[in-house]
Amino acid sequence: MKKVAVIQDMSSFGKCSLTAAIPVLSVMGVQAVPLPTAILTSQTEYPSYYCEDLTSKMNHFTDEWSKLGASFDGIHTGFVTGKEQIENIFSFLHTFYKEGTTLLVDPVMGDRGEMYDVFTDELISYMKELAKRADIITPNVTECCLLTGMSYDKLHNYKTNDDYLASVEEAGRQLQSMTGASLVITGLNPPAIAETRFVGNMYIDSTRSFHSLQEYNGMSYSGTGDLFASVIMGGMMRGQEIEESMVRAEKFLSAAIESTAKEQIPSEAGVNFELFLRMLL
Repeated sequence: MKKVAVIQDMSSFGKCSLTAAIPVLSVMGVQAVPLPTAILTSQTEYPSYYCEDLTSKMNHFTDEWSKLGASFDGIHTGFVTGKEQIENIFSFLHTFYKEGTTLLVDPVMGDRGEMYDVFTDELISYMKELAKRADIITPNVTECCLLTGMSYDKLHNYKTNDDYLASVEEAGRQLQSMTGASLVITGLNPPAIAETRFVGNMYIDSTRSFHSLQEYNGMSYSGTGDLFASVIMGGMMRGQEIEESMVRAEKFLSAAIESTAKEQIPSEAGVNFELFLRMLL
């Protein structure tokens, strides 16, 4: 069985990070081996939460797993609390990233055009360095802008889908050139040119690009990016093409989002993905 080290926080409420990655990878036939970066009572969009930062504990995992002679087919990084944790990830990669290991970096830094409050600008330079080590990167549109310097506001002033998508691809090409990694940009949200709005994803590598769009219900839910990235990682461990994994992830999340919207669940609580894990078998 393939093993993936998942380096993310564990948030008890919000259905994100480790509580999203572990069930997705498990149902896809992959052993998820968690290395928690922090433990939170709930994800940070809740009005109140407690966070226990585990920066000082991360190297214990590296040391102890090294003593066990552990090895990993994949390494999946997500939310980190700052540059010190990225430095710890570099140490982890020095020990465990080998030929044949796949590194997926989800550069969790912000959304809706804003960096999360817990971060500083210094994080961007460290995240760029981590992204340069990756085989595949899964930023949302905001994170792609943060990593490349593209103006998020300018991006959302375009009046046509084609102009918007061309600009996102330009930023993606820049990020791909900077890092050498393939990438999937999530959370595309082209301008409304009719009553129906769309949301989607774009894949870019050194030779090709493609995107897909689905109808948008106007809601943004916690953990959907984590779930998407986990499906991509699971698919890579299965040897599937990225395009196939993207389609699978989109169908899975569309079903979960539709169910969640019908129940009028608050966006910070995440989506009813558990009901649809069978779609990933």
